[in-house]
Amino acid sequence: MGVRGPAGADTGAGTAGRGPAAVALLTGVLGLTLSGCAGFLVPAGEGEPEPTPSGSWAVHADKLPTPFPSVTLPARPATQRPTPTETTPRAGCPSSGVVVDMGEVEAALGHRAVGLTLTNCGGEPYRVHGYPSVRALDEAGDPLPVPVNPGSSYMGTDRGPKEVVLKPGQTVRSLLAWVSTPTGGDLIEGDALEIAPAPGLEARTFPLEGSDVRLLDELNMTAWRTDPA
Repeated sequence: MGVRGPAGADTGAGTAGRGPAAVALLTGVLGLTLSGCAGFLVPAGEGEPEPTPSGSWAVHADKLPTPFPSVTLPARPATQRPTPTETTPRAGCPSSGVVVDMGEVEAALGHRAVGLTLTNCGGEPYRVHGYPSVRALDEAGDPLPVPVNPGSSYMGTDRGPKEVVLKPGQTVRSLLAWVSTPTGGDLIEGDALEIAPAPGLEARTFPLEGSDVRLLDELNMTAWRTDPA
C-alpha cells in the first residue's frame, strides 16, 4: 500500500504510477552524467583516429615502382659536315685541272726509269692525248741539252698515244727512262727534271738524287695511257 503525501498524492516506492515523461527525463539525466565522467576518465586524444596526411605530399613505399623508371634525354643531333663531291677541285690543283707526279727511280743494268702520273684534280672531265713535257735542268734551274724522245726504251714499250677522257680523280701513266752509265755515250749531269702534263701547261720540278741517277744520256718516254707501259 502506498503512502500519501501532504497533498494527498501517492508517494509509494513503486514506479507503476510514473508516466512516460518521467522515464525519459531520468534517461537523459543518466546520459549526461556518463558522458561527463568519460571526459575525466579517458585521456585527451586517446582512442581517436590518427590524422591522415594530405594526398598532395604523402608517399607510400608500397606504391612506389621497383625499380624506378629511368629518364632518357633526347640525343643531340650530329653535326653534318659537307661531303666533298667529285666536282670539288683538290687543294693546290693547278688552273689546268690536272697535276703530274713522279715516283721512285728504278734501276736495271745501267738503265734508269721512273713512273710519271697525270691526275685530274679538277671538277670537270679532262681530255688527254699525247706525251708528257720533260726537260732536264742544271743546279741553277736552267735547261740542259739532253734529248727527249717519245718512244720505247729498255725499261718499257711505248704503244703510242691514245685519247682518254679522265673523270675527276682518275689517273693516266707514262714511263720515263734513260741510260746512266758510260756505255750510253756522252753523259750530262742533271740536277732535276721539269715535267708538265703537256707543252704549255703548269710544270713541276723534281730533284734527281744520287750520282748514278743524275747522269743522263737521253730521255725516252711513253705516251699517257691508263695501263702501265
